[in-house]
Amino acid sequence: MKKQILVTGGAGNIGSHTVLALLENGYEPIIFDNFSNSNGAVIDRLALISGARIPVVTGDCCCLIDLQMVFKCFPNISGVIHFAAHKSVAESVANPMKYYSNNIVSLTNVMKLCRDHLIRNIVFSSSAAVYGESDQSPIVETQGMGKPASPYALTKQFGERVLEMAVEGGDGIKALGLRYFNPVGAHPSGLIGEDPLGPPANLVPVLMDAVTGRRPSLQVFGTDYDTRDGSCIRDYLHVSDLADAHVCALNHLFQTSETNYWNVFNIGTGRGSTVFEIIEAFEAVTNMKVPILPAGRREGDLREVYADVTKAKTILGWKASRSLALALEDGWRWHLQAQNGTTVPERGNGGNVSVA
Repeated sequence: MKKQILVTGGAGNIGSHTVLALLENGYEPIIFDNFSNSNGAVIDRLALISGARIPVVTGDCCCLIDLQMVFKCFPNISGVIHFAAHKSVAESVANPMKYYSNNIVSLTNVMKLCRDHLIRNIVFSSSAAVYGESDQSPIVETQGMGKPASPYALTKQFGERVLEMAVEGGDGIKALGLRYFNPVGAHPSGLIGEDPLGPPANLVPVLMDAVTGRRPSLQVFGTDYDTRDGSCIRDYLHVSDLADAHVCALNHLFQTSETNYWNVFNIGTGRGSTVFEIIEAFEAVTNMKVPILPAGRREGDLREVYADVTKAKTILGWKASRSLALALEDGWRWHLQAQNGTTVPERGNGGNVSVA
């Protein structure tokens, strides 16, 4: 019998890719989402890609009644991957209470229902933001948490502590926190990808908007850092690699004989790319020119942030396998085909995807 896995926020970008990865690895995912920041069309797209009709329950993790309905309809759930959360750093600074009330309450509600229904295996969607303004790269899990740079980061720190203390409570809970670095790319079909309801804020979607004319240019914030070319360095990984990490995390929880188990893992590539290297790689992949506008440094931006991923490789048996070029190619296909209705060539080997 396939293990049923509840995926909160399963209609979002990372959640939907993880749903596919779960299916490919013999799990039965159940999507729970309120579609507040995701497109309902993703459900049909997932069915088209997988050939499977995935169970979906519409509801809010902040509402216990909604969550209780999930467990009533699916009494054999054996694990939870908790993605459901607001995730914009800028919005969290502008409206911190929205983030505290949503991100914290949603997790504590999920934890309550897991305890009530004796579900012991939990994977938490955390973030490299828990490290604060660390100027030490590669970042290792043993560095611990730093001063949070935003309310969003604080909610991720709090989430990890809630899980850690629940494990220490001795109820037999096994939980992992995955600290993501910078997910990019999309499914190779071009049918699912990052689709925020508001304007994108991350580098690669903003870059693509500049190329397609949705914005006049890509602002490069800071060109005088002490790096290879003067721009900031970050760790970018393919979203499908990130999805695979969640499957490895679940496998690890089901296989370990330990109870009352808590651990955290960096999920990145283990190498950094500068902003200008991302631009150059995109131009090589697409044969498109990125209009750029050099700008001054932004307050709070760090010179260099990338992960040490030794722990994930050693314990989870996971490592990123897809190239940056492939991530940019897949992301460009999604940006054009799914958002603009433009057909682009089938997936190649991470290069030469162009639009006349």
